[in-house]
Amino acid sequence: MLLVLVLWGAVAGALGGGCCLFGPFFYVLPPGVGVSSWQMTGVAAFVRLAYKRRFATEAAGRAVLAKAKGRSSPPPGIRKRCVVAHRQVHGQDVYVLRSRRAAGPSEQSVIYLHGGAYTSEIVKEHWALVAYLAERTGFDVHVPIYGLAPRHHALEALALVTEVISDLTAGGRRCYLAGDSAGGGLALLAAQAYAGDPGRPVAGLTTIAPWLDLTMSNPGIPAVERVDPWLTRAGLHPIAASWAGGVPLTDPRLSPLYGRLDDLPPLQVLVGTRDITLPDCRALRDRVAPGTPVTYHEEPGAIHVYPLLPVPEARPGREAIVEHIRKSLA
Repeated sequence: MLLVLVLWGAVAGALGGGCCLFGPFFYVLPPGVGVSSWQMTGVAAFVRLAYKRRFATEAAGRAVLAKAKGRSSPPPGIRKRCVVAHRQVHGQDVYVLRSRRAAGPSEQSVIYLHGGAYTSEIVKEHWALVAYLAERTGFDVHVPIYGLAPRHHALEALALVTEVISDLTAGGRRCYLAGDSAGGGLALLAAQAYAGDPGRPVAGLTTIAPWLDLTMSNPGIPAVERVDPWLTRAGLHPIAASWAGGVPLTDPRLSPLYGRLDDLPPLQVLVGTRDITLPDCRALRDRVAPGTPVTYHEEPGAIHVYPLLPVPEARPGREAIVEHIRKSLA
């Protein structure tokens, strides 16, 4: 797969920073999308060919929902980098990754919530980022493996995450929340559940291209959807409906854009300009109440969850997350 990505990237790079090759044709990116690395252009081309069809139609989305779930435990390579512990909360697995350089358990913790449109399991790219955060921050990183649609629903996941937060912050300790895509939305929902708590158990929050509104009704989405090589609303609509479990999509326990945006911990948002989550990320940035520090970054030409991808833009994104965690938990 890596070789394919390199080859695609080389072809795209030869066309110039603003052009993308998709099979037998190419097009010039419209104004405002931004110029990215040739590696990003190559990955985007590969993703369009390999994954776009999975979300292209409602039928495709239902097929993603019906797909059997894979394993969720950390892969062997991660266990070489980190000490891995395991427990269960609400009947769900929670893994803890600790740097092998750490002297013991950290006083404060990071909770990472993986993406996957609430229906796909955690994958090696998520685990690689989790291990990176554990190694670079020195904090234990807890990874709740929340149940996925169609068998599980949104309120179950939120209950799991808030229970993990309560466990980790007993006795005045604090935690930091982070997540990508669907996990980024869930992280914000969990932070909102503690808004106004005088103990301020959540010290900070990072959302990477979060899914903020399950209705996907922002009028700015169609323009971005045309240049997003990965995600399409048509395929995501049946997934959102299944995840909701009969609760309205605008319920603030499902879609954090409809929830409290005041008294939140310091918030970091990272998103690319070729990502259909972009319009809602901008809306979040603009709606957060004064008094909440917001660190917002748009990466020109980047696609969905770019800090997890094998591209040059990912490293500064990951380092920015590390610095935000360190500062928030200092």
